[in-house]
Amino acid sequence: MSDLKYKILAMVKNDLADIEVSLKQNLNSYLDLVSQIAGHILFSGGKRLRPLLMILSARICNYKGSYDKTFSTIFEYLHTATLLHDDLVDGATLRRGKPVAHSIYGNSTAVLVGDFLLARSLSIAAETGRPEVIKTIANITQQMSQGEIHQLARIGESDLSEEEYMEIIRRKTAVLFHGACRSGALIADAPKEKEEAVSDYGFNLGIAFQMADDLLDYTSKTMVLGKEIGADLREGKLTLPVIYSLKEASPEDQIVMKKIIKSKDLSAYDFEMLIELLRKYGGLAYTEKLSAEYVKKAKDAISIFDPSKTKEILLNIADYALVRKV
Repeated sequence: MSDLKYKILAMVKNDLADIEVSLKQNLNSYLDLVSQIAGHILFSGGKRLRPLLMILSARICNYKGSYDKTFSTIFEYLHTATLLHDDLVDGATLRRGKPVAHSIYGNSTAVLVGDFLLARSLSIAAETGRPEVIKTIANITQQMSQGEIHQLARIGESDLSEEEYMEIIRRKTAVLFHGACRSGALIADAPKEKEEAVSDYGFNLGIAFQMADDLLDYTSKTMVLGKEIGADLREGKLTLPVIYSLKEASPEDQIVMKKIIKSKDLSAYDFEMLIELLRKYGGLAYTEKLSAEYVKKAKDAISIFDPSKTKEILLNIADYALVRKV
């Protein structure tokens, strides 16, 4: 796993450096406090996966311009805005190993900075001069908001179906990956076949990425993950490992699981008991298996492209989505 990670990082080293420069340059001229709060998350160790996907998608579609790094910041600003808002809504305490922004700067300021970053992403999208990119960003914002609202409406409920879960992660995560890849193709004026190929890659990667992320909530450690382990469960969010295990569990174990899920004060003992039940009834294994299927779909989607360094990176990123630890 670490070998694959460092291989990818070595291959995209220059792109990541350029993304960092662009992220800072596009905040420099704004109010210092805005830049400070945005930077609390922006520059605290994010993977830059979403802007990187836009750049790589543009490159594999033969983009010839010089603004791909600037345009890629759209997706990191948009992602950061959602994190600022989500942490407040969820009552989170940690993000990337640091106290959440609203615990330091206050709720109102964190919300307003999130709003600013949403507006900034749309402003940069307008600079592309392509209405389809603007429409893509607007649609992402709508879909992600609806995904959060859907999830919020079902907080604490133990009857969330796998179908509902898939709809939530489609809106919360997959549309952003899809939009980043599609926008890369759009700025490259790619033919429809290539635009659809990278878009499908992004969508399926996003689904796989979120499933893998939901697995980490039950398999990682706080110091590695950068947020409190079991955070989803403590926030009342049911994810696929739990949904599947609940469906497969005996009536007796269903009662135990539902009691743990609805607990207002989740103990370490209860959490460990739940993890054992997720193993027993196959929730962890099922989630990993389904995530792997979406990774394969992502890789198959870009099979139309000739072999290249860029294609190799995209294939490696898809593989890494499944085996990552953070």
